[in-house]
Amino acid sequence: MTDTQSVALITDAVHFIGKPGSCSLLSRGWQVFAVDDSFTDDAARAAFEDEVAGAVALAPAQPQELIDAVVDRAGHLTCLICNDSHPADPSPLGETSPKILTEALERLTVRPFAMINAAVPHLKERGYGKIVLLSSAAPLQGIPNYSVYATARGATNAMTRTMALELGKHNITVNAMAANFVESPTYFPDDLLNDPKVYERITSRIPLRRLSKPEEAGEVVAFLAGPESDFITGHVLPYAGGWA
Repeated sequence: MTDTQSVALITDAVHFIGKPGSCSLLSRGWQVFAVDDSFTDDAARAAFEDEVAGAVALAPAQPQELIDAVVDRAGHLTCLICNDSHPADPSPLGETSPKILTEALERLTVRPFAMINAAVPHLKERGYGKIVLLSSAAPLQGIPNYSVYATARGATNAMTRTMALELGKHNITVNAMAANFVESPTYFPDDLLNDPKVYERITSRIPLRRLSKPEEAGEVVAFLAGPESDFITGHVLPYAGGWA
């Protein structure tokens, strides 16, 4: 669809691939709306808009209210980017609890499901749309002691494939970027990456022997959101330097 400016809504925007994804879309002329739990604070919204020039920061609200707010201000929504993150903390079997899994599922599966459910009627009405879930390669490869995180992300990956089958006839694509080893404070804080021994231990498991730069990951988000991927749907794209 090239008749109007492309419009994206990205969730959990301060974390994971939120900022680089927003910047990549903005550089392509998109209108970008961003929401984050921290955006209840006026200063936090202003700080994000200063850092990601051109983005519009929205205060958190119910999914339908957010979709309606974007449509009211921009006229339509082209792409919903579910950038939900949750700590990938070790949870050895026998030392964890179902409550921890429930919390991870709520954050990584239920929240994006609710946002997608709210966006779909509008995208169906337009006859075109993109849904991009920023997920993880963890369930593709498996990581001992991370069954909670991998299970929750695996549910999101499965949701991607199933939703794509349902929505394809409406010209709506659904894809997931299954990321790992992206330079992001959400999962790789600076104090960890600045330790040469720790960095070497992490990158030794990656065939490319390095972490992804944030801007590289942002470009992949823009590709999945843009018209170049119009014939790709139901795909869970491993983005982990060959690890998965």
